[in-house]
Amino acid sequence: MTRVALVTGASSGIGEATAVELSAAGFVVYAAARRVERMAHLTEQGIRPIALDVTDDNSMRGVVQDILAAEGRIDVLVNNAGYGSYGALEDVPMQEARAQFEVNVFGAARLTQLVLPTMRAQRSGKVVNVTSMGGKIPTPLGAWYHATKYALEAISDCLRMEVEPFGIDVIVIEPGGIRTEWPQIAAEKVRAVSGSGPYGPQGRAVATSLTSESTRKRSSEPALIGRTITRSVTARRPKTRYAVGYGAKPMILLHDVLPDRGFDAFIRRATGIPTGEVGESVGSPATEAH
Repeated sequence: MTRVALVTGASSGIGEATAVELSAAGFVVYAAARRVERMAHLTEQGIRPIALDVTDDNSMRGVVQDILAAEGRIDVLVNNAGYGSYGALEDVPMQEARAQFEVNVFGAARLTQLVLPTMRAQRSGKVVNVTSMGGKIPTPLGAWYHATKYALEAISDCLRMEVEPFGIDVIVIEPGGIRTEWPQIAAEKVRAVSGSGPYGPQGRAVATSLTSESTRKRSSEPALIGRTITRSVTARRPKTRYAVGYGAKPMILLHDVLPDRGFDAFIRRATGIPTGEVGESVGSPATEAH
C-alpha cells in the first residue's frame, strides 16, 4: 500500500528537506507552499508540488480534496508552514500578531481538521506538528512567535488524546537552531519593529545574535529534521516529542531546571542583550506608531 504525505511550508528549509526524505522512504509526497515555482526542482525526485495558502480556507480545502481525489488517502500531514515575527510586545502591531497566529497555529489546526475524517475512516494516520524548542523556552522580543509555538504544543497534546482511539498518532517536532531562512527573516522583522526606540538595544542585539556567523555555523542542517520526521512517521509506536537540532535538548533542560530569573539572565547573556540600558526615549516614534 502506497503511503501519502502532505508537507506544508515545503518551498525551502525543513519542509523541503522533509519532502525529500519522505519521498526517499517511499511515500507519495505532496509538497505544499504558496510559491510553487520554488519547488519545481522537486519533481525530479517524484515529489508533487502543490499551491497552498494556510491562511485561505478555500485553498486548504482544495488541496485536501485534490489529494484525496488522486490518491484516495492521506497517511501523514506535516504542519511545517510558519515564520518568526520578532519585536517587543509593545511595538508589534496587533495585526501582525494575528497574522502570526493565522499562519503558525490556525492554518495547522484547520488542515488537521480537514484530514482527520479520512484518517479516522482509515483507522490510521500521523499528524506531525513542527513547533520549536521555542515552544518550550522563551527569548526576548519573541513573544508572539513563542506564543504560537506554545499554543501548537498544547493543541498537539489535546489532539493526541482525542484521536488515539482512532489509531492516529500526533507527533511534535521541536527543532533547535537550524540553518534555514528563518533567522534572517526574524532578524529583519525585529530590526524593522524594535531596532530603535526604547527597545532598540535589545532589538539590535537579538538581530545580531540571530544572524551571526557563529550561530549559523553551530546550527544543524534541515535534513536532520527531515530524517527525524521520516523516522517518527515510520515507527510503529513513535515518541510524542522529538527535540532535535542544535541546542534543543540542553536549552529545554536548562529551562526546566533553572529558576525563571536565572534562565532570563542566561538568555540575556547568550543573546548579548545589554543590562541596565534603555533606549532613546519612552515616547519615541517607534512606540507612538502603535
